[in-house]
Amino acid sequence: MYTPPAFRDDDMDFLRASIRAAPLANFVTATAEGLFASPLPLLLDESEGEHGVIYGHLAKANPQCRVPPLCDGLAIFMGPDAYVTPAWYAAKQETGKVVPTWNYVAVHAYGPVEFFEDTGRLLAAVHRLTDHHEGGRVSPWAVSDAPPDFVQAQLRGIVGLRMPITRIEGKRKMSQNRSAADRAGVAAGLSSSERASDREVASLIPIAT
Repeated sequence: MYTPPAFRDDDMDFLRASIRAAPLANFVTATAEGLFASPLPLLLDESEGEHGVIYGHLAKANPQCRVPPLCDGLAIFMGPDAYVTPAWYAAKQETGKVVPTWNYVAVHAYGPVEFFEDTGRLLAAVHRLTDHHEGGRVSPWAVSDAPPDFVQAQLRGIVGLRMPITRIEGKRKMSQNRSAADRAGVAAGLSSSERASDREVASLIPIAT
């Protein structure tokens, strides 16, 4: 990921939080048959390894899980993002030398890919992933709510994914390359937006001098 120094983020707590907060990631592998990419809900187990281990699953019919990767896999997690209009910059009135841009948070996690079909491991991964996404609900659904034979039939249609993270890159592009006045203008503009993501981006912009 191209990351100018001003936007590089090595705060592992923030990067892990960004991974946990991403409801859907893009999982990418390079193979002898070309690139494969699948949008997947993924779970980070922070208790394993130096940087944690990512778990998920793919449909068994998905060719990505049948073609061996030639190198480490890549999981792309996107955080809040927002369009930034030059109209918010103080510099617009001063020089007019401004252009639109986009502010965003991105985390790229790399590691060796393991696909597995063991029923016990699959069931454990599905339980954990479900519990993660259902945890905040008033009446959370559990895998055990479904008939056991139905669950077993569903497991036969998926392949598990395990990827220990060996390298992680973080990018927090939040107008750090702009003046304090420009950053304040962007934060004010995004704070007034009706989009929740815009307001979240506003809260991440460093507006202090």
